Formats: sequence, structure tokens, C-alpha cells
Amino acid sequence: MPLDDAAEADPAEVADALRAVARLGPYFEIGTDPAEDADPTWRPFPERDRDRLIGLTDLYAERLGTTERRVAASILFQGLASRLWSPMAAAAARGLVPDLSGLHWRWAPGAPVALWLARPAGWQADGTAQAADLLVEVVVDGQLRPLRETMLTFTGLADGLLWGNAASALAGSLNVGPPDPGRAALVRELLGREPLAGTGGFVGGGFVRRSCCLYYRVPPGGEMCGDCALLPRR
Repeated sequence: MPLDDAAEADPAEVADALRAVARLGPYFEIGTDPAEDADPTWRPFPERDRDRLIGLTDLYAERLGTTERRVAASILFQGLASRLWSPMAAAAARGLVPDLSGLHWRWAPGAPVALWLARPAGWQADGTAQAADLLVEVVVDGQLRPLRETMLTFTGLADGLLWGNAASALAGSLNVGPPDPGRAALVRELLGREPLAGTGGFVGGGFVRRSCCLYYRVPPGGEMCGDCALLPRR
């Protein structure tokens, strides 16, 4: 569904929804305090500054203890995807999809990635299918694709890996907070939409991806994520 065809939501309701989902944990938080506008460290997101992303990727590599930039870039992309999916899917399950066109981010060594919306706004979602339509436009097309394009200018990562990371981040958001059938239904709907379709599925109640995020290459080696395609399954 084109955003122009969706009903606009009351900005106050969007802000309330974001405050509510933020209670699930730090990965679900998008700030809306207008006083943050005075902080010059906030940057527009998605980040399009190639050099800044290179610096952040190299810092991730140092923290992970790897000399492979592509490994660090993969983990960074998945982490940023998780920061986007967690609050957005939770808010959309409540019937509101925030507008991320004014999204900003802030990161410093040793601190989690912070997100802030300059002007809360968004759209009403009438049901799971419409919420998924809106999230694909707002999160995938508006945020993840531009981030992917910038990162591919300095490191080689296959699309299957990157969208597998995005799917893993989305599915992983269900592991936080109380069981929510509406949120679970929305996540499953999104995993059937391009570009996430075919990246993995739920097996025995847990998500299993069909690509590898490369975390197993982080020293000392051998460790795998819980949804890794390389793990033996019964």
C-alpha cells in the first residue's frame, strides 16, 4: 500500500505508542523528546556518510576481535536492523506505523545505538496485511535499502546474507517481552514479503535462517547464533 493511501495517525498517539513499546527494553526505544533537537551529536538515519560507516564498522571489528571487515559489517547491519524492527513491529502491532523520515541516530564507543524522531507522525494500520505493507515501505525501502547501498560501497556482502540478517533481527524481536499473538502474526506476515521471503522460517517454534551472518568467524571461532543455518537440527 502506498503511504499516500494510508490514513494518517494522530502524532500524539504515535508518541504514546512509542513510549509504550519502549517499556519492552532498550532495543524498542525511539525517543521523541523535542529537547533532543539541541544535541548536535544526532545524525540523520539511514546514515549515508560512507566514511562514518567505515569508521563504525572498523570499531565493531576491533571490538569483535576480527580483521575481517565484512564480518563486522554483517554484525553491524544486523544490529541496526534489530534497532529498527523491534520498535516498529511492536508499534505496528498496536495499529500505528511511525513515520521514520525524521529519524536520527547517535552512537559512541561503549554505548548502545540511540534513535530519536524529531517529529512523531505516522499512519494507522488496519490489520496485519496493511501493517506489513506500510512497514516494508517505511523500514525496508526507507531505511534498510539505503543503509545496504552505502555499506556495499566499502565491503562485499551478498544480498542473501544481508536480508537474512534483517529477517533474523525481525524474528528475534519476538524473543523480548510477553507473548503477543498480534506481533507474532505481523512478523510472520513480513517474513513472507520481499526481500525477506525465503530467508528462513519457524521450525519447532524458533526461527531458522537459510544464510549465515558470519558470526562463526569471530575469534576464537566456532560459535554460532541460535538461528544459524549451520546448526544441526532434529
